[in-house]
Amino acid sequence: MNHPAPPAVGRRPLPPALLDALRAAFGERVSTSDAVRTHHGRDESPFDPQLPDAVVFAHSADDVRQVVSLCALHGVPLIPYGAGSSLEGHLLAVRGGVSLDLSDMNRVLSIDAEDLTVTVEPGITRKALNDALRDTGLFFPIDPGADASIGGMTATRASGTNAVRYGTMRENVLGLTAVLADGRVVKTGTRARKSSAGYDLTRLFVGSEGTLGVITEITLRLHPLPEAVSAAICAFPSMGDAVRTVIETIQLGVPIARVEFVDALAIRAINRHSNMTLAEAPTLFFEFHGTEAGVKEQVELVESLAAQHGGQDFEWATRPEDRSRLWAARHNAYFAMLQLKPGCRSVTTDVCVPISRLADCVVETDADLRASSLPCPIVGHVGDGNFHVAILVDPAKPEELDEAERINERIVERALRMGGTCTGEHGVGLHKMRFLEKEHGEAAVDTMRAIKLALDPRNLMNPGKIFKC
Repeated sequence: MNHPAPPAVGRRPLPPALLDALRAAFGERVSTSDAVRTHHGRDESPFDPQLPDAVVFAHSADDVRQVVSLCALHGVPLIPYGAGSSLEGHLLAVRGGVSLDLSDMNRVLSIDAEDLTVTVEPGITRKALNDALRDTGLFFPIDPGADASIGGMTATRASGTNAVRYGTMRENVLGLTAVLADGRVVKTGTRARKSSAGYDLTRLFVGSEGTLGVITEITLRLHPLPEAVSAAICAFPSMGDAVRTVIETIQLGVPIARVEFVDALAIRAINRHSNMTLAEAPTLFFEFHGTEAGVKEQVELVESLAAQHGGQDFEWATRPEDRSRLWAARHNAYFAMLQLKPGCRSVTTDVCVPISRLADCVVETDADLRASSLPCPIVGHVGDGNFHVAILVDPAKPEELDEAERINERIVERALRMGGTCTGEHGVGLHKMRFLEKEHGEAAVDTMRAIKLALDPRNLMNPGKIFKC
């Protein structure tokens, strides 16, 4: 047993007429098999699976419009599905309905290299997108670790390791096309870099977690590949020393591309999983982008700051294959950490605080975790004040799940007290719903709910997520 999901309020059987209509339109691309439904009814969250009644595999924007229209006609919930890498229960069919799998909508529709933009379908993953851009001299920098779909990254306003320099999905989505709950199609934004024409509907959909519509096309901002890239790791005597190095780096305006924090327990897991021999101490992973001279200047300044806080000599990864191995180890940290406690599930949480409060937040959180009986490694994109805790629990022991949620609540409440947010990049989904009003206030959440019900008055689009309607 995992973490119980919220009760399935209002769940009813799938109308036979809807299933007949879907099969008539899509044939074998409609599945009601237990295996397919189970695959689409679980994610990387700690919740019990919540299975949809049927799964439809879309191949085009017109397929999406047809499915949405049929679900609207029959009053049936619909949950968009990308790569399945959600950590907060976004994909769970808490009220049944249809899971709409967009993974086959994975084409690059156009590359406009002169304008530094690309337009894609939502099912393409970030790695596949950058493979398609390989010969253009451009790349898409948002890197949440998992090989997530661009549609899912847009829906959750993802960020990741490069956000400190290149921003999040919020800054890198220029426009999109979405199918609304009644089947209408709306286009937002343009390929222009800015606009003051009306409400910013693009930003409304970025981070909406599938609750306002199904995204079928996304135009993204691209960036030139840097002339020079250097990566390094540096171990520190304490978490506070490592984080203070980051704070000073950011406050001095060093245009660092990546700076990741990994605590000693997470380093131990990475060493075992990736066959590495890193010092088991609080560690920063750095990456520097720019010209040869610019990178050299960044490196010298950051090395000086690290030395002032007890940082050991930098270990450099200058060859592309060495950098790839280093960052692969960091990206695989989640799966490495799961191996610290065989058979466990992770109650994963993330928060983000103003950079000036980051050291306080991380050090106080570390004290909390040390008092727990559970393994709780910490990693973080600390360049923008964001860190993650993986609380490893035995899913057969309810007392461990309860302890994990108590830890999660203390971490979130600390972040909110310091002027931060309950989630920096995972999204709200099911797991962070109870914190949304604490963060934004009742009036703001009521405003969000009003927008949701204006676009989806019957609450059919991914219902039960973000807030209750």
